[in-house]
Amino acid sequence: MSMDYYHTLIAVADDCPVAESVVPESHTGKKTVAVLQYELLAGSPHVYSQEDVLFEAWLRRQDIPEASEAEVAQLRKEFFAKPQPCLRASPLPKKYGWGFSFDERGTVALCPMESAEYQQLLADDTVKVHQALRSSRG
Repeated sequence: MSMDYYHTLIAVADDCPVAESVVPESHTGKKTVAVLQYELLAGSPHVYSQEDVLFEAWLRRQDIPEASEAEVAQLRKEFFAKPQPCLRASPLPKKYGWGFSFDERGTVALCPMESAEYQQLLADDTVKVHQALRSSRG
């Protein structure tokens, strides 16, 4: 079963701490999930599906030497054998002010919360809007 979204906006969380989108940075030597997801999507809008983004970010955080296509396919199968949180749980819309815009093919692009495009997507009755998950319970 696919976990991808179609013609959907994942809107910034209600409790997002920023007023406009911020590029995530790594403060340690290892790239964070936010940095990896941003790097995947910033230069390649509407190339990756949600599943691609989730798996690629996970794979890049693993310390796996060059893997063959067959090994990567097996790792992907194992990764999705367990339930995975969707991009609503990503730090990008929760903490950094980036929405996710999904097209009719299920591919995703970053959408800055301060952009005209973001406001248009929020107002478009044909676009499904899902809020990103809140960081706090309150």
